Amino acid sequence: MLDNLTAPTAQTLPLLQLSKVKKNTEVGIGDRLLTIEEVVKVAREAAQVKLTTNSHILKRIKAACDYISQAVDSGKPIYGVTTKFGGMANTEIAPDDASELQNNLVWYHKAGAGKKLPIPEVRAAMLLRMNFHLQGASGIRWKLIDRMKTFLNNNVTPHVPELGSIGASGDLTPLAYITGSIIGLDKRFTVDFKGVEMSCLEALERLGMPPIDLLPKEGLAMMNGTSVMTGIAALCTYDAKVLLALAMGSHALMIQGLGGTNQSFHPFIHRLKPHFGQVWTAAEMVKLLAGSRLSFDELNGANHFNGESLIQDRYSLRCLPQYMGPIVDGMKEIERQIEVEINSVTDNPVIDVNHQASYHGGNFLGQYISVGMDRLRYLLGLLAKHLDVQVALLAAPEFNNGLSPSLVGNTEGSVNMGLKALQITGNSIMPMLTFYGNSIADRFPTHAEQFNQNINSQGFAAANLTRNSIELAQQYMAVALMFGVQAVDLRTFKVAGHYDGQKCLSSRTKPLYEAVRQVVGKAPSAKEPYIWNDRDQFLDEHLAAITADIQAGGVIVEAVKEILQELGDRD
Repeated sequence: MLDNLTAPTAQTLPLLQLSKVKKNTEVGIGDRLLTIEEVVKVAREAAQVKLTTNSHILKRIKAACDYISQAVDSGKPIYGVTTKFGGMANTEIAPDDASELQNNLVWYHKAGAGKKLPIPEVRAAMLLRMNFHLQGASGIRWKLIDRMKTFLNNNVTPHVPELGSIGASGDLTPLAYITGSIIGLDKRFTVDFKGVEMSCLEALERLGMPPIDLLPKEGLAMMNGTSVMTGIAALCTYDAKVLLALAMGSHALMIQGLGGTNQSFHPFIHRLKPHFGQVWTAAEMVKLLAGSRLSFDELNGANHFNGESLIQDRYSLRCLPQYMGPIVDGMKEIERQIEVEINSVTDNPVIDVNHQASYHGGNFLGQYISVGMDRLRYLLGLLAKHLDVQVALLAAPEFNNGLSPSLVGNTEGSVNMGLKALQITGNSIMPMLTFYGNSIADRFPTHAEQFNQNINSQGFAAANLTRNSIELAQQYMAVALMFGVQAVDLRTFKVAGHYDGQKCLSSRTKPLYEAVRQVVGKAPSAKEPYIWNDRDQFLDEHLAAITADIQAGGVIVEAVKEILQELGDRD
């Protein structure tokens, strides 16, 4: 039986069809699969959301609402509609109390703790909530879906705390804050209205919408599901892909700085061990190094052995495809899983309007998110560990093939120490990244909510930990890029007698080198490398500027867009 199971595809996901996404400021939902890139557009770039006008989908949504209404009138037993919730689901609810049950659900779940989630993460969650409601399996009115669209398109974002979900019955508490805000349950639900904090009631008044009460099933439909953890995970997955592309570019700079060879990336080697990620990484490195005057082009089988240096590069260079390959494969698999989740219906019970039936299940369990985000943090730790080894090679004169200790620029300056402290900063970040690689999915409480949620995913926690890990990795990437640029300049002097690295770099790595220089405000110079005297600049300011550019998707990210595009190709 198991042999017949296949991974979910566009065809197996209900009611949605794949189509090409047009590059514009509008994202349509309901008619096709939503992509991670579209989630980023809405969450971070304020792209407008357009709801489907497909009459079949609209009729399905209304039919699910009608099914719930009829179930309440007839006294049909449905969890969370005609019964209480969770461990109290053995208690019946009278038809006259069915609506109050839903509104009360929001009241008692206003129990979150900690700091506010960033606005993009909440916007992503709202988009995903709308997307799954459009499949018409939840019994929620169009009015609530349309309200979330109005909030998104007017840059109104509910405040949601970062603590309060165990990822079992989805993100009940975080979603309660979104729900309470869009219906105007109470003034103590607050929102960000285009940068200004105010009560949800004031926000609704400005939007010209009155407060509304929830109808049967609507509170559960709004709150029961994985939308918040998945929204966070989608943004983290995108950011991780950017970091992977930057890591590839950084490695290429460092290999050139070290005077390495491309022979280890020869396609013949990798055809003999043809893992997708390994083959892709090797081929990418060949392209990244092509035309460089700083590294050796030895794809013809020659080598530059002179009896002084090793006949082959050290492992961190020579085994780069074998090391990076599983990271590439892992990130691509996680991306596929997240895209399935963002296009899934994740509440309970779900309604089959075609057969006039409702089914009790557990799509709200965020296990794919928790396991995926645990794995993503682990992969980010591996990514940083590899770069950290390259930094160590560059800093040590015993291993950097003739460069100065700690990449000192002006070696005539007797007190100059170069990038010594910068390496220590990197060393302080890298262990935290590997520590964050520990799993949380296996550390759930088994006694939650009267032992009803006796398995739970911790998906919300895993996603938030990954959000923190991404921020650390972005800081570390800035360290790696600074080392790469300095090493390139020093190697350029040894090869060409000047310090202008752009004159000797490969064509594919020159944009990254130039982007870093642009961000820190130091143009390439034939007379001096990036860092000349220690007192010419404060390195923390450069770190902050590079990190901010990466986080904003600025010129440094733009410089690796070709790698990003190739990472986006489906294997």
